[in-house]
Amino acid sequence: MVPMTATPLVNLAALIDDAKCFELIRQHRWPDGVRCPTCSSAAVTRHGRDDTQPHRQRYRCTACQTRFDDLTGTALAGHHQPLRVWVLCLYLMGLNLSNRQIAHELGLSISDVQAMTEHLRAGLVAKSPAVMLDGVVEVDEVHVVAGHKGHPAAVAKKVAAGDGVGSRAHPAGARWRKRSRRSSG
Repeated sequence: MVPMTATPLVNLAALIDDAKCFELIRQHRWPDGVRCPTCSSAAVTRHGRDDTQPHRQRYRCTACQTRFDDLTGTALAGHHQPLRVWVLCLYLMGLNLSNRQIAHELGLSISDVQAMTEHLRAGLVAKSPAVMLDGVVEVDEVHVVAGHKGHPAAVAKKVAAGDGVGSRAHPAGARWRKRSRRSSG
């Protein structure tokens, strides 16, 4: 019997090129046209291309004279891996692959992929709006601390005096407790 080895079925990195990746970034970053990341002005002119990455467009804002490019101010700026590797990593993260699987597919070390996924997740969290709760909010499983571990006499004294009953007497004593439940199925 021949042992099975995990080999990538398709060379993903060869399917896309840097030109497509930079075009994808431009479409998602500026759907209504290029804007200056500093002053948000639409008065922007093209200002050549990057020396090392020819598909990376440079811009100059005519309002504030700021120079920027396609990746300025994004989580993808300033890294040694090509943009296509970052885009593929993000795509594979969306497929819910592990870092080990992503490293195998992209031909990278697991530590490099770990750093990339952490950086991408941090960039996604930084851009997501803050969660605002509104209306009725239901919370399950509040754990109220009723005593002090190792001091049952102090707890008994407070209960007898009537000032240690309930969470209203000690609002700091109410704590959240996360529990996992088995699904009934």
